[in-house]
Amino acid sequence: MEREAMEVDVVIVGAGPSGLSAAIRLAQLAQENNQEISICVLEKGSEVGAHILSGAVLETRALDELIPDWKERGSPLKTQATDDRFLLLTKGGSFRLPTPPQMHNDGNYIVSLGNVCRWLKEQAEALGIEIFEGFAAAEILYDDDGRVLGVATGDMGVGRDGKHKETFTPGYELRARYTLFAEGCRGSLTKGLFERHNMRSGADPQTYALGIKELWEIDPEKHHPGRVIHTIGWPVDSKTYAGSFLYHLEDNQVAVGYVVGLDYRNPHMSPFEEFQRFKTHPEIRPTFEGGRRVAYGARALNEGGFQSIPTLICPGAAIIGCAAGFLNVPKIKGTHNAMKTGMIAAEAVAAALANDGGPLLEAYPEALKKSWVWDELYRVRNIRPAFRWGMWAGLLYAGLDTYLFRGKAPWTLRHHADHDALLPAAKAPKIDYPKPDGEVSFDRLTSVFISNTNHEEDQPCHLTLKDSEAPITVNLALYDAPEQRYCPAGVYEIVRDGDENKPRLQINAQNCVHCKSCDIKDPGQNINWVVPEGGGGPNYPNM
Repeated sequence: MEREAMEVDVVIVGAGPSGLSAAIRLAQLAQENNQEISICVLEKGSEVGAHILSGAVLETRALDELIPDWKERGSPLKTQATDDRFLLLTKGGSFRLPTPPQMHNDGNYIVSLGNVCRWLKEQAEALGIEIFEGFAAAEILYDDDGRVLGVATGDMGVGRDGKHKETFTPGYELRARYTLFAEGCRGSLTKGLFERHNMRSGADPQTYALGIKELWEIDPEKHHPGRVIHTIGWPVDSKTYAGSFLYHLEDNQVAVGYVVGLDYRNPHMSPFEEFQRFKTHPEIRPTFEGGRRVAYGARALNEGGFQSIPTLICPGAAIIGCAAGFLNVPKIKGTHNAMKTGMIAAEAVAAALANDGGPLLEAYPEALKKSWVWDELYRVRNIRPAFRWGMWAGLLYAGLDTYLFRGKAPWTLRHHADHDALLPAAKAPKIDYPKPDGEVSFDRLTSVFISNTNHEEDQPCHLTLKDSEAPITVNLALYDAPEQRYCPAGVYEIVRDGDENKPRLQINAQNCVHCKSCDIKDPGQNINWVVPEGGGGPNYPNM
């Protein structure tokens, strides 16, 4: 069966903050300039917001520029941050530290980023933008010279054996003059684009963290709307980059999360278990006692910053938002930067369409380098890489860089790839994690259940292996199969078959919450995450 095709001016892959901001800005410019621009946005989640997970405290700088009257339009920004706290946790106590200037949240809002995206979708559709939910972009379309011509969605109704089921429907081609990739952190198509056009040449390796989050309803007497708490220290050692957040939203809700840099060295570490253990700390546990956990999820995030920004354009395409990596790590915010990059790219696209421009959107990176995004990331570029020397040295350097050099030190510290960081299991101490108590700490499968994750089981596994033997001959033999622990959803499991007790890797793909940690942390880069059928994955409410 041949694929049907549709021609549009612009296709945007991903309906997150950057993709929707790009679409809205394009439509605004079309109205202002009496242009006809056809815009299509693809979203692999079952609905816009279903796969969106972030803390989140939102800086409104980009939103103020994009939709100045967002308050009057009924946006879901309801709880303004009013109380910043920064704590150092020890095993049994805590110390309050001065809040770093980048982490001051005056004027910011504690939000569900998923709900912000749902609201942005409404603004986009009001401008006539087509948004196709539940359609995963699975393939980039190229011409013979490598120019991007658009994307194709994945086939539906393919069985695990690769054969067509009765429900088979071929994918759909969306052909465009320009394609914007807004897939978010470690996008599967973006990764292929990097390789095809060598777009990471000259940039440091991108580095990542895994963020694990829960949403709780707590006792009203313990609820403090607008309170923002960040912690460092326990339960991890001082060599591991990690920290937590507790954000008090409206309606007696608290968003709690734990973020672990994926450059950690001990293969016995489990970020999920560290998060569960963190909640048992005497400074943290009382907030959640008597409360109810209502949602769970996990997502990788970019931490490379300025020196890891790739080439952003290739013929026919541009990369925006977290697909390229614009998170400000010391500020613990990236949504405002993601939105702004989408807006800048949209302006470049609108100009190219109006002037019959060529395939290369050179105006996008040129304008980005003159924007506040570039300056913001440049000034904090050295803080995250300094923490590879350990927490105490990192804190000391961060203070010097912020107050003495004011972000303009005459050097730039470099990044190293996360998958190269693991020690052999025999050289790292094992970690004895406590069993979950079912009150404030929980197991993986119970957690995945409340992420509302669902995949059609009879479909090809979207977690593919380049070498089927490597999980046993390399990962198990050298690193004690770390994929069993870095995955926050119980996807990877070593099972032993038969009388010989022969080990094999079992992949429980239906559990996958699309965090991308496996694609990032696997020591041999043997796991390749590709999109499952559209609509599959988590369905996050209010995350």
